[in-house]
Amino acid sequence: MKIKTKAMAYEKVMALPRPAHRKPIKPNYLLQTLIHVLSLPTFWKTGFSYEKHGMDKLDPKEPVLILMNHSSFTDMKLASGIFYPKKYSIVTTTDAFIGMEWLLRLVGCIPTQKFVNDVTLIRDMEYMLKEKKTSVLMYPEASYSFDGKATALPRKMGVLLKKLGVPVVTVITQGAFARDPLYNGLQLRKVKVRADVTCLFTKEDLKTKSVAELDEALDAMFGFDNFKWQQDSGMVIDAPFRADGLNRILFRCPHCDTEGQTEGKGIHWTCHACGKQYELTELGYLKATDGDTKFDHIPDWYDWQRDQVRKELEEGTYRLEREVEIGMMVDFKAIYMVGSGKLIHDSEGFRLTGCDGKLEYAQGPLANYGLYADYLWYEIGDVICIGNKDALYYCFPKGGDCVAKTRMATEELYKMKKRRRAPVAVEI
Repeated sequence: MKIKTKAMAYEKVMALPRPAHRKPIKPNYLLQTLIHVLSLPTFWKTGFSYEKHGMDKLDPKEPVLILMNHSSFTDMKLASGIFYPKKYSIVTTTDAFIGMEWLLRLVGCIPTQKFVNDVTLIRDMEYMLKEKKTSVLMYPEASYSFDGKATALPRKMGVLLKKLGVPVVTVITQGAFARDPLYNGLQLRKVKVRADVTCLFTKEDLKTKSVAELDEALDAMFGFDNFKWQQDSGMVIDAPFRADGLNRILFRCPHCDTEGQTEGKGIHWTCHACGKQYELTELGYLKATDGDTKFDHIPDWYDWQRDQVRKELEEGTYRLEREVEIGMMVDFKAIYMVGSGKLIHDSEGFRLTGCDGKLEYAQGPLANYGLYADYLWYEIGDVICIGNKDALYYCFPKGGDCVAKTRMATEELYKMKKRRRAPVAVEI
């Protein structure tokens, strides 16, 4: 899937009028039906099935908040297979609206900027749930999983759940990630997909449970591991390209500790600094082709890299500095390509400069708990997105893999800064 882009000078982009907020509308039934019909080939190819748990507690006509894990673009199609013909709106990233705003609004989509504080989103969700009596589907992770495990959830989601006051239904898929892992360059594998659809909280639960209890239950529900699921279920993935792009998430060699010299190609991961090579087996394990195997489980390797990033932050040695191509989003008409620049990320947050000195943007480490980052974004390239309600900056880095590390660093830096700012109890 591609997106409309347009070359334009930075100052002209900044002068463009920003679109006024519009309330979401009820989904058009005919369009929902069309989407469902167009999704049928995906259901057939994946042998899609799902199981319901506790859904008999709900009135089929009452609106609910649907929280679904975010594995791949397949997710939206699967949701249609589960809930059609029930009407529901979908919280959707604003860039999906480019060139298709009219269509997505008719489908009932609610636009929001990923990892940007957006109070209008909560109002829009309340409007659909309480005034329009329409369910809302939301991906609380906001970004696709990189390593097959849940990405960081917003803290105190329980506050939002209590405020909305409607039953909460979760959808956790198994196989959707294995079919189309983000690192693999949009290449689909032959994998059966299933889902568990669960009534996690009733209205009464939301009244009686504390915010901490709601958050704890939500964290437990999103405590999945897609590679472990593949291994435990014996799901064979024999695609000859299954390791393509694996360097995007396994960017640091655990044998020689070198970064940026790794390559995923075919069924192998290779470090070009020390020559170490691993095979990604048909069951999703990693196996060294020669010598010892440091990690046989991709999420374990990914977590080890996170530990190294955290150490760099604690020691003050972490720093990203990359030349980037810059796209901007200020309306729903196009991504405006404004030229090149430099992106810096360190303990002070992000700094983006470019466009012959005209662009200067800074974003502190407490701006948000996560980072909008993606691979082969709309078939343009790997991207890091920062910004605010006035403009989003899509930075396409040059010179090697840095997206996963930057996302890790953003998350870890936020947690570190939050801890330091937390009040300390003093005994008197």
